[in-house]
Amino acid sequence: MNAKYLIYASIEVDGIVEKPDIIGAIFGQTESILGEDLDLRELRKSGRIGRIDVRVENKGGKSYGTITIPSNLDRAETALIAAAIEIVDKVGPYSAKVRVFKIEDVRAEKRKRIIERAKEILRKWVEEEMPETKELTEEVLKAVREAEVIKYGPDNLPAGPDVGRADTIIVVEGRADVINLLKHGYKNVIAVGGATIPKTIVELSKKKTVIAFVDGDRGGELILRNLTSAADIDYIARAPPGREVEELSGKEIVKCLRNKLPVEEYLESLTKEKVPVEKAKISEKIEEKAFEIELPDSVVANIEVLKGTLLAQIYDKEWNMIKEVPVRDLLNTLKEEIESAYAIVFDGIVTQRIVDAAYSKGVRILIGARIGDATRIPEKMTILTYSDLLS
Repeated sequence: MNAKYLIYASIEVDGIVEKPDIIGAIFGQTESILGEDLDLRELRKSGRIGRIDVRVENKGGKSYGTITIPSNLDRAETALIAAAIEIVDKVGPYSAKVRVFKIEDVRAEKRKRIIERAKEILRKWVEEEMPETKELTEEVLKAVREAEVIKYGPDNLPAGPDVGRADTIIVVEGRADVINLLKHGYKNVIAVGGATIPKTIVELSKKKTVIAFVDGDRGGELILRNLTSAADIDYIARAPPGREVEELSGKEIVKCLRNKLPVEEYLESLTKEKVPVEKAKISEKIEEKAFEIELPDSVVANIEVLKGTLLAQIYDKEWNMIKEVPVRDLLNTLKEEIESAYAIVFDGIVTQRIVDAAYSKGVRILIGARIGDATRIPEKMTILTYSDLLS
């Protein structure tokens, strides 16, 4: 029988019984419970319920077993049959307890196998295609990427296959956004799936650099408010006004992500607050000190290369690079034993925590994309931004 669903249940009997005893108890005690249309005997005769299989073993004067019932009924009727067999409380003269522990959608499992096989066939097909069939190859690759949507974390969030291992992730609103980004090659994407921010996103934001990429409407603004208050977001990207991420072309996605803003700058643009006095003083200090130091041309040129990489480079006093790490690992790296650290150039925001950690390691020059909440600048430290050096 090609069943749509399989009902799995456990049974425990306070005595020694055999398979026919259990099957007889199931038919006998569910008879007429749900009316003629859902009577197990009639359903069995018509083929809408398959052969009931029971595996039983006797141990310590009791019987333990597993019941499997194939069903071709719809979901609601299958659930009713599953609930009905739980009323079985005796097998022969012995007390019994039946509990359904799973209903398997056989078709879903088949679909899963079909999709996996299709992906394998498509990949092989793409590899064997001739160069002149480029357009067809692109269509096949898009189909493969769409099939690569996974369920990630305890919240089973729609995501791309690289979310777990990527240093940087893109957080979008829904499954359709994930599929669109996957079609254009972004595999480090995950969806929040609603207005409430799942714990999975919160935990990921503690370990990874996070770019929030939302629709250009009121709903996108609300999602951003929740994201920035609940999770550690690093950058904000928006679809054009009135547009949704799921409908953007590949070029539009690239442009939106390229124009992302550090979260501090985005929040400042919302509140339209004036620059605090402390930050103004920092800017003055930068202008005063900028002419006092000379950077090698190679380092200045390398700043252009660093843009958009989210990397940090640590140099010694002779401007030899000691180490290169992701910006998200910079604080932990500074806590390690680093000798001869003199300067740090990084594609990120200069925060007070980074200033304090760098100064404790003897760093005297700190160059970042922009200044964040740093207000206490040591007299022996010079802080510069990209604009100071590239303008």
